[in-house]
Amino acid sequence: GPQEDQIYSFMPSISLDKSTSLLHSFLNFDPAFTFYQHTSDRIQADENGGLNVSYRLTPHVTASLADSFTKSSNLLNQPGAFPDSTFGSAQASPVTVYAPVADQLSNAGTAQLTYQFAPNAMVGANGTFTNLHYSNPAQVPGLYDSGSRGGSAFYSHRLSGRHYIGATYQYQMLLAYPVGFRSQTTTNGVMLFYSIYLKPTVSLSFFGGPQYSDTEESIAAPIRAWSPAAGGSLSWQERQTTFAVSYSRMIAPSGGLIGAVHQDQGSLSFRRHLTRSMTAQLAGQYANNQVLGAALLQTLEGFSGGGHTISGMALLDRQLGDHFALGLGYSRLHQSYSDIGAISGAPDTNRGWVSVSYQFARPLGR
Repeated sequence: GPQEDQIYSFMPSISLDKSTSLLHSFLNFDPAFTFYQHTSDRIQADENGGLNVSYRLTPHVTASLADSFTKSSNLLNQPGAFPDSTFGSAQASPVTVYAPVADQLSNAGTAQLTYQFAPNAMVGANGTFTNLHYSNPAQVPGLYDSGSRGGSAFYSHRLSGRHYIGATYQYQMLLAYPVGFRSQTTTNGVMLFYSIYLKPTVSLSFFGGPQYSDTEESIAAPIRAWSPAAGGSLSWQERQTTFAVSYSRMIAPSGGLIGAVHQDQGSLSFRRHLTRSMTAQLAGQYANNQVLGAALLQTLEGFSGGGHTISGMALLDRQLGDHFALGLGYSRLHQSYSDIGAISGAPDTNRGWVSVSYQFARPLGR
């Protein structure tokens, strides 16, 4: 049921950033040590890491690799840490449903190759994978391990100084591992996209196209269907203010549910420099997830046909000198998945925090 606690976290972070004329690499490692005042048995040491490497093979060909890894006992143990997917990103979050207090491992990676064969034209291809594993299934009744593999190829063309068009072909293999059987959904989709810069600081983008899905489960007949995929985003970036809003609808990984989902997702973010040393940030996200082939699986114990998630965050940062910073924040997470025991007993998570940080940077190799 609902619980209240005071949480103390110590989160050191180290990152290495190296750039040359051909290579840019960035490595970060962020462990987190979390202490609960009233539930000492939940004291945990978590790990977060990431790697981004970009290498220019020729003046017009670039290869890049990215990977992120999280070992966590509480996905929300970092201020405002709602893992989510970024509009248009090939590296989506492996998490669809958030189990706030559960031991879990998640990994997401992508590899990409791009070739700018003309001043205004580019082609590229990428491969992606995600993996989500719950170390103790007893902590998350109704949630399951999952993973995805995929690839895409794209063409982009700049029509003029403000207009961009292109097309993408995408393939996905979406896996879920409920107790007693295995669910696999493969998708093939072709998307057209268009972007326009209304002015140098304001951009508007759209994409859309058909997706064909083939869902196979060991306890049910295959389900094959066509469905639309579409989305749009608006971005505004000024010196003091950044604003972005996006919406997408497409077939997505299960992220802990019993199978792949039809996902409607919207996000909103706003950031404003109030003074030279103070910044305010607001962010919100809504996601509605409906499992493919849900009607055939309703007899399963612990089955969930889907639900929705709403999250929001407010954050105020104040820089104190060259190295210290003070942060004040509040976040709220609401999830409606009535058949998932890990969530239905406590669908709301509220968190307020105060953070003090110290940061410094030193050049290496000099």
